[in-house]
Amino acid sequence: MAAKMAEDNLALAAGQFLVKLAQGERQCCHFISSHKAMSLCMCNFAINCAPWCMQVICVRATASRRAANWRPCWACTAPRWRMRTPLFADERGEEALSRLTAGVPESALSFVMACPAPEFFPIDELQICVNAVLRREATEVLALGPSDGYPPLKAALLELLRHEGITAKDENLLITDGCQQSFDLISKAFVRPGDSVIMENPTYPGALAIFHGGRARCLAVPMRTHAEPGTTLGLDLEALEATLAANRVKLILLTPDFQNPTGVSMPLASRRKLLELAGRYQVPVVEDHIYARLHAREERVPSLKQLDRSNLVIHIDSFAKVAFPGLRVGWIVAPAQAIERLRVVKQTTDLHTDQLAQATLAEFLRRGLFSKHLAKMRKVYASRLAAVDEALHKYMPEGTRWMRPEGGMCLWLELPPGFDASELLIHVKERGVLFAPGRYFYAQSPLPNTLRLAFSSLDEKQVTRGVATLAEMLKVEMRKRQRGVRRAERSRVALV
Repeated sequence: MAAKMAEDNLALAAGQFLVKLAQGERQCCHFISSHKAMSLCMCNFAINCAPWCMQVICVRATASRRAANWRPCWACTAPRWRMRTPLFADERGEEALSRLTAGVPESALSFVMACPAPEFFPIDELQICVNAVLRREATEVLALGPSDGYPPLKAALLELLRHEGITAKDENLLITDGCQQSFDLISKAFVRPGDSVIMENPTYPGALAIFHGGRARCLAVPMRTHAEPGTTLGLDLEALEATLAANRVKLILLTPDFQNPTGVSMPLASRRKLLELAGRYQVPVVEDHIYARLHAREERVPSLKQLDRSNLVIHIDSFAKVAFPGLRVGWIVAPAQAIERLRVVKQTTDLHTDQLAQATLAEFLRRGLFSKHLAKMRKVYASRLAAVDEALHKYMPEGTRWMRPEGGMCLWLELPPGFDASELLIHVKERGVLFAPGRYFYAQSPLPNTLRLAFSSLDEKQVTRGVATLAEMLKVEMRKRQRGVRRAERSRVALV
């Protein structure tokens, strides 16, 4: 009986402790329960901060009769770390999207992640490059290297950039661990808490998570995803100009080519106008170029970096969407002064990017394998894009809207007004199909009837089957709604 009372008291104390913790009390280290012989030390716990709430991940309670000699352990000071936890780290980013696939069989058709098709990874060619590098310079690539990047890779990338119309020198180039780290370095180097950063709305959630985590003030400028009379696709430049005029903006972030999640590309005239505004207000522009090579047509619009005459564009890119998403290698092209600042931040973050990965990719570029693989993948993704567009035209009910992109990996879909994509996902998931609800991509004012279809990792037959299932479940929900409307009308007539 006494033991049961002690357990009850301990449980009560633990519950009271958690309530205090949830209310934000910091002094929760030591806690005496109503049973005088018991003392409670809440230790070995971690706090995961999210907006307006805290979630206790692990709590271990221990009882002791020597309350007077109790000393707090390190874990008892953990609540102070909540101030350094990224505010939206658990609610935004690709990690949030990947949770959508939890508990779903591998056979499911997933339109969630915008990733290269794994069946086309050039594994044999990469193996040849790895072996060549290890035979030639194993000692060098397995040692520490320069923070700004492996010199042969930088030389190969400068040649690639020159071929794409971007003039740069070694001092203008920094190798990173991919675009995600590039965003992180830019945030740490140039943005302080409270600084204003302009982002597309909707936008890439990984970048949104980074700048929210750095306590930036993210200003959302809407994307025009449908061609309306008198308007152009892409970032709303009138809203951009108004935002620049009303705020002291530190950076503008955008993806001009096949934007994630909408797939929309900015026309040439819009790019020139954007750069004119950036020059007028002297605001640097971060250009995410990661999808630009995946164009379905031969003609390409020049990148912002190609058009830049004010030296304000920070150009970031990666191999991740063409091949090798697991080899975390990307790069930043920017003015030399900006690169030096980014290099210092990079050095304090991880010293340098993996040398073996850099050397392998340098060899891959040197042998001409990258251009061959890129040409093949353009055809693959163009075929899959055509398949998803054809399936949407064939199966989707009236009232559903989309704009076929001219490349990339994503297509943005708007359901009929009043429908919630997150609710539709529940029903579609039961049929073995997944997609990303639009709410994951908005900095502000999410539209619940939007969703992203990332088609790159599914073949044409899978794409068609997945879209057909999605359309079928949407039609089922529409019929349910129509029956509900008719019942409501009959009830209203009966009351009259």
